[in-house]
Amino acid sequence: MRNNFLFKSSPPSKAISPPSPSRTTFSESLMDENIEIAESLIIKWSTDASSYVKITSLFHDDRSESKQFLHSVRDLQSAMKYFVTQKAASEKLVRAQTLMQMAMKRLEKEFYQILSANRACLDPESVSARSSRSSAARSSVSDVEDDESEDEFRVVVESVSEVERASMIAMADLEAIANCMIASGYGKECVKIYKIIRKSIIDEALYHLGVERLSLSKVQKIDWEVLELKIRQWLNAVKMAVKTLFYGERILCDSVFSASESIRESCFAEISRDSAISLFEFPEMVAKIKTSPEKMFRMLDMYEAIADSWPEIESIFSYESTSVVRSQAVSSLVKLGEAVHTMLTDFETAIQKDTSKSPVLGGGVHPLTRYVMNYISFLADYSGVLADIVTDWPLILQSPSESDFGSLESDCSLISTRIAWLILVLLCKLDGKTELYKDAALSYLFLANNLQYVVVKVRTSNLKLLLGEDWVTNHESKVKQYASNYERIGWNKVFSSLPENPTAEISLEQARDCCKKFNLAFDEAYRKQSAWIITDSKLRDEIKISVAKKLRSAYQEFYNKYRGKLRFGSESLVRYAPDDLGNYLSDLFYATGSAGSVSSSSSSSHSRGGQSH
Repeated sequence: MRNNFLFKSSPPSKAISPPSPSRTTFSESLMDENIEIAESLIIKWSTDASSYVKITSLFHDDRSESKQFLHSVRDLQSAMKYFVTQKAASEKLVRAQTLMQMAMKRLEKEFYQILSANRACLDPESVSARSSRSSAARSSVSDVEDDESEDEFRVVVESVSEVERASMIAMADLEAIANCMIASGYGKECVKIYKIIRKSIIDEALYHLGVERLSLSKVQKIDWEVLELKIRQWLNAVKMAVKTLFYGERILCDSVFSASESIRESCFAEISRDSAISLFEFPEMVAKIKTSPEKMFRMLDMYEAIADSWPEIESIFSYESTSVVRSQAVSSLVKLGEAVHTMLTDFETAIQKDTSKSPVLGGGVHPLTRYVMNYISFLADYSGVLADIVTDWPLILQSPSESDFGSLESDCSLISTRIAWLILVLLCKLDGKTELYKDAALSYLFLANNLQYVVVKVRTSNLKLLLGEDWVTNHESKVKQYASNYERIGWNKVFSSLPENPTAEISLEQARDCCKKFNLAFDEAYRKQSAWIITDSKLRDEIKISVAKKLRSAYQEFYNKYRGKLRFGSESLVRYAPDDLGNYLSDLFYATGSAGSVSSSSSSSHSRGGQSH
């Protein structure tokens, strides 16, 4: 009975079996749902869908749908990763892969459309100008799941102009698409489109800036006048190219491909490298043409342009793959520096070898003085650039005298010393040209005129900043010394015709003889010096006042004492009153005389109003 009871009351035994292979897990059902949601949106925007979808943009109006699309692609990718681990899910994996290809084809089209349609607002100039303000907005929109960031983006966008708004939105959309495609393994397709479109924009921009791709042989055959025009175009272009064009492109590239440093580098390098090399290669080719002094300033302009842009060049082309651009810029600086070195040496040699043998009419400013000082004053405007060039180029002097360089400040720069040396070479050459004048007084007037021109050039240009006030003062004293020598020699006969002691008693015969000698000496001096010139009005007035004061002082006593006693018959032998002397002297040094030691036939080229520069 007991056994029967036990048997009847016990439930029948039942074996526990494992889950059926066809049962769906929670993870799998979630992935299936991701595929279903993605499929509806991807098929809707398939490139093979309706005509409307073909002509409109996913990122055009309803931005919430573009956000959902990118979200769906990421979910689809998660599903693919899950099904890869499931052996029995091959059909679902193929389905997901097909949808992913459709999505990437759509995003590829969107990427191309945004780049093409926004060429105007994505030009490098606009991008570089708006880079700082756009950075926060771009980073916000790329995080499509962060509603707070999206609100921040909306606030930033609404605070800017329409053009800036279009640029910021386009950059953010490009970045979002690029991030999605790169994460999905389709970065290569994205990069290919970007490189093609952006490289054409860079090349087109440089073309409009006047930058040409020239070979060395062609540059060497171009006439200097034409080449100088091309250099001017290059100078106008290089600043814009570096600070705007390449800078803006680097910003755009870094933004769009923020997800991958390697892609950023390769993309920017391929877009900009060839154009940048061509841009910075031109100065090196110019530096290799046949040099001459007049070409120096254009080469200094190019050197200065590259040197000023170097911080940006180093920053923009910081990648290893763009190091060749930095190397080319440095190479151009080196070659331009070598060319300037050669031209400075040739310039100094040209001064030393000047062979002009004709004396300047009236002892005026020599053409060599004008040319050299105008040239050197222009050099002073490039003192900063020249300082870089001459740093490793010491000046070897052959025992310069302390009087020549002692007036320079003790801590003067190498460029100051070199400028002072060039002026000294000129002054030494001018000193040798005094031998062309037979009249010693005229030779000193020549030296005074030319040194005064030098001093005025220094004082009224940036040369004064290089040479210093002491240098100017020292050479002004030399001008006064030359002027004093001119007065002493040029008017010696006039002064010596008068009695040494004007208060001493002399006979009327002696007085008559002194008067005749004075008249003859003054007539000769006046006639001769009427053909002489002092080009600087200040120096001219100083010399005339000095001579008149000394002459009147010496002549006044004699005149007062003998003017009524010296007569020849009814005619007085005293031809000049003291006041007359000053009137006569006032007409001198304009090179208007008709006779003298030097013809004044070309004196009309000199102005009575002062020194011409």
